[in-house]
Amino acid sequence: MNLSKRIIEASGIYKSYFLGKSELRVLKGINFSIDEGEIIAIVGASGAGKSTLLHILGTLDRPTGGTVFYDSVDVFKLDDEKLAKFRSLQIGFVFQFHHLLPEFTAIENVAMPAMITGKKFSEIKGAATKLLGEVGLSERTEHRPSELSGGEQQRVAVARALINNPKVILADEPSGNLDSTNAETLHELLLALCRNHGTTFLIATHNDHLTSLAHRVMKIQDGVLVG
Repeated sequence: MNLSKRIIEASGIYKSYFLGKSELRVLKGINFSIDEGEIIAIVGASGAGKSTLLHILGTLDRPTGGTVFYDSVDVFKLDDEKLAKFRSLQIGFVFQFHHLLPEFTAIENVAMPAMITGKKFSEIKGAATKLLGEVGLSERTEHRPSELSGGEQQRVAVARALINNPKVILADEPSGNLDSTNAETLHELLLALCRNHGTTFLIATHNDHLTSLAHRVMKIQDGVLVG
C-alpha cells in the first residue's frame, strides 16, 4: 500500500489587517492538510485571500491566529532568523512576475537562492545547469533576462525555485502574465517537475487549464475554504 507523507498541516488560520480602529478580516479560520508530492490549486475571486494564504504558508507573513506545521516543525514558533533560514531551504517561490535580476545570466539567477545560503557558485553550477536543462533552457544558460522571452523568463524562475531542493513550491498566478501557449507549456512543466522531483506545489490561479491538472482544488470564498 502506498502511504503518502503528510507535509503541511494548517489549523485555524486567521489573518486580519488593522487600519486605525478598523479590522479587515481576510482569512477566517482555514484548516487543511497536504501530502508530499501533491499539486494543489487554490482558487477564488480576487480579494478572497488566496495570496494572503500563500504568503502565510510561505512564512513571508505571520498569521493573526493559528498554526502551520511543516512535517513536525511549528514554523511560527521559530524566531525571525530561524524562520528565514527555514524558508530559504524548505520553500521555493514562483510569482506572476519572474523577478529575475536583470544584470545576471539565467544560470546566475537560478543559483542565487543557494548562494544566499552560503554556497559558492562553483559548488552549485552543475545543479543549476541541470535544472535549466529540465525546464528546456540548456541553450540559454548565459542569456540575461532581457534576451529571453516571457515564457523563458518564467521557466528560469521555476528552476530558481528548485535550486535548494525545497519540499514545497508556492506559486502565485505563475502563468498569469503569459499568453495561452506559453501558459500551457508552463503548466505541463510544473506537472512534470512534480512527478520527477516529488515536490509539493501549491498554486493560486484563475487558470482553468492549470486547475484541471491539479490533484486537488481548494476554493477560498470570503476568507474560508468552501466545497
